[in-house]
Amino acid sequence: MLQLRPNCECCDRDLTPDSREAMMCSFECTFCSQCAETVLHGVCPNCGGELARRPIRPAAKLVKSPASTERVVKKGGCQQAA
Repeated sequence: MLQLRPNCECCDRDLTPDSREAMMCSFECTFCSQCAETVLHGVCPNCGGELARRPIRPAAKLVKSPASTERVVKKGGCQQAA
């Protein structure tokens, strides 16, 4: 099950579980679409994998399988990641 991390690792922007702006790699590194497109150019700075839009978990399923509340932020933000 995906963690659905609550923020962008680069700019720390909030990303709700139903956000269509959340992008992630296969290791669940999570970024907002703006950072993913303009700074990272669709490539995860952690693993080198492709960043794709994160699927949305139906709201009814969030009751038993809630999104993560653990925030992950890259030291130095997007500038360091690029």
